[in-house]
Amino acid sequence: MSLLAVEKLYAGYGTGRHRVDAVKGVSLSIQEDEAVAVVGESGSGKSTLALAILGLAKIRSGRVCLRGRDVTYQRDSDFRRSVQLIFQSPAASLNPRMTIGDTLREALALSDRKNATERLRRLMSQTGLALVWTERLPHELSGGQLQRVVIARALAIEPQMIIADEITSALDPSIQADVLNLLQDIRAERRLALLFITHNLAVARHLTYRTLVMRHGVVVESGPTAEVLMAPTHPYSASLISAEPMLGRHWAVTSK
Repeated sequence: MSLLAVEKLYAGYGTGRHRVDAVKGVSLSIQEDEAVAVVGESGSGKSTLALAILGLAKIRSGRVCLRGRDVTYQRDSDFRRSVQLIFQSPAASLNPRMTIGDTLREALALSDRKNATERLRRLMSQTGLALVWTERLPHELSGGQLQRVVIARALAIEPQMIIADEITSALDPSIQADVLNLLQDIRAERRLALLFITHNLAVARHLTYRTLVMRHGVVVESGPTAEVLMAPTHPYSASLISAEPMLGRHWAVTSK
């Protein structure tokens, strides 16, 4: 049984003449301890897919199931404990008036109030956060440091799965690798499932076993990440790979 399954999902925004279907009949499944990427250009529907899974975008039809249980229209406490989101913009997702320590303590209390101080220390150590930062406000930290805080907050309730939505797109290139390596190490240590939303195919290659390519709300190709990158079967996938300089030097980019 899959940890998370999405079946023929349609999702979008607006109604009537203003209706936009950003996700059109997408299906996917993620096993425990599996890393899956959803890649595509801006506007492909990949972020809307993530938001729909979390109940933050309107689902028009289809199903979202957690361990075989239909949660399409009801995200209960079990779902929220099991699946956590890491936002693209960490600064926008943190309360500017709460210190880093208070933010993390609030998240830790959702799973267990015991040994809060020691658990906070372990969490900060694991995510590369200095203890002195517990008394700082978000505006006092850099973008890379804030992204580590958001990762720590997601991990605080000990989820089984992380959804990461373009988490490095707002970071300097010099910081991106550090954040990605951190996420990879934590995922391996905690045996977390990962749904990684990105436009960067090199990142998908680095982090995931399986990749889905989205265009205009539809999955046009899916398969093991290495196979999709080495021998894409859809012209759109080939064009994405060709546009990546680092991939173009190391991978075949002609479609079958």
